[in-house]
Amino acid sequence: MSRLDDMPFARVYPLYVAKVERKGHTQAEVDEVVTWLTGYDQQQIDQHVADGTTFRDFFAGADLNPRASLVTGVICGVRIEALDDELTANIRRLDKLVDEVARGRPMAKVLREG
Repeated sequence: MSRLDDMPFARVYPLYVAKVERKGHTQAEVDEVVTWLTGYDQQQIDQHVADGTTFRDFFAGADLNPRASLVTGVICGVRIEALDDELTANIRRLDKLVDEVARGRPMAKVLREG
């Protein structure tokens, strides 16, 4: 178990938004990658933020995208595909998606389309 497991999604979500906005991108783009990864719609994302849902519960209720395993690489010095803990891997996948949005990667590539 990592210290991220019990961290509220609402604590990190505004940091994701601020990160992409500093690089000229939007909250809508963050929401698009959250939706893609978790299957949540905008209302559900907003509700998780309002409720202070932990990452553990956030991902426990998610309908993870079947292409999520295609999100690979290094984030925070850790190779995502080498992580044994699925929850930690999913948190890092979300971090990686947000990083890619912030870097201006085309959304089709961020969402691992074709």
